[in-house]
Amino acid sequence: MGIVEVKVPLLPESITDATVSTWYKKAGDPVSRDENIVDLETDKVMLEVPSPATGILKEIKYKTGSTVQAEQVIAVIEEGAAAEKTASAPAAKGKDATTAKQAAKPSAPAAVAPATQAAAPVSMPGLSPSARRAVAEKGIEAAAGRLTKADVLATVGGQAGERPEKRVPMTRIRARIAERLLEVSQNTAMLTTFNEVNMAPVMDLRARYREQFEKKFGVRLGFMSFFVKACVEALKRSPIVNASLDGNDVVYHGYFDVGVAVSTERGLIVPVLRDVDQMSMAEIEAKIAESAEKARAGKLSLEEMQGGNFTITNGGVFGSLMSTPILNSPQCAILGMHKIQERPVVEKGQIVIRPMMYLALSYDHRLIDGKESVTFLVTIKELLEDPSRLLLAI
Repeated sequence: MGIVEVKVPLLPESITDATVSTWYKKAGDPVSRDENIVDLETDKVMLEVPSPATGILKEIKYKTGSTVQAEQVIAVIEEGAAAEKTASAPAAKGKDATTAKQAAKPSAPAAVAPATQAAAPVSMPGLSPSARRAVAEKGIEAAAGRLTKADVLATVGGQAGERPEKRVPMTRIRARIAERLLEVSQNTAMLTTFNEVNMAPVMDLRARYREQFEKKFGVRLGFMSFFVKACVEALKRSPIVNASLDGNDVVYHGYFDVGVAVSTERGLIVPVLRDVDQMSMAEIEAKIAESAEKARAGKLSLEEMQGGNFTITNGGVFGSLMSTPILNSPQCAILGMHKIQERPVVEKGQIVIRPMMYLALSYDHRLIDGKESVTFLVTIKELLEDPSRLLLAI
């Protein structure tokens, strides 16, 4: 047996420290080599720290919420102790085994009744600590059995009069998102222009070929690939929207890296699709699905989120009818998609019902003029209302 140190891995470039997010083991627990034992959160990515050995987690040096740096020792493992501990554990036999089985059986539901007078102190092993406190505070008599705080509060009902509050620190990623959004609002001349698109042509095309598409490529045909393709064509026609500002210089990008915003429990994450102009619709759909899954699982690497010349965000999946998306700095434009809703529109002098979507383009007015922004958005509208234009590039 030996002592093995668990260290913070080398952090990605530009990241100086990390926060201990979640310990999956506690001191005294057995661990296996390469098993994830703790997550570290940075302001950009979530890092998993695997166990470097098999044994017993002897000591945790930094609890959840602590700030740590690269190569810092955060835990200690006693190598090989797990197997030895298992081998030396005595087996329960005869009466002891019977007693153990009986103890393992769930007890009858606890009976709870409001007390008419102050209850005597409760010393029931079946009560959780929070339930014991609630019983003592509310004056409740309880029968033997497992009783939770929720049982107690449900019994006293409106008599509790509690106004609970919970204070938790902002996650590193959430704090970084807030910081970046504030920077954008203070340091750019952001403006938003709107238009609407009749989604019927795309919906009809998608309905007609969806099964064949999925069967051939093994990926679902969604709306996002149509929007990505339309945006790339519009960016080609309006290079200034694909540019960025660097001090007093305008940097024109001769490639097309598009970020697609993904909502996760930790905040909005924007994985970047590289060289999307060279990707087929099937490749775009597959990459979006892969990136979204990794984002929600906290598995995206820093490289997969860096860069990007333009961003697409879809608030429509949550029911948003119209919004003004905020720029993803240092990019100078972002497209907001919204909910598809049937509305009356006028076509050739007739009122008809069509599945319409509002589009919003937020842009940095320091670089992009109103004419360019409107032209860009109209191009996307025209391409989506006649998808054959995407194939013909007209």
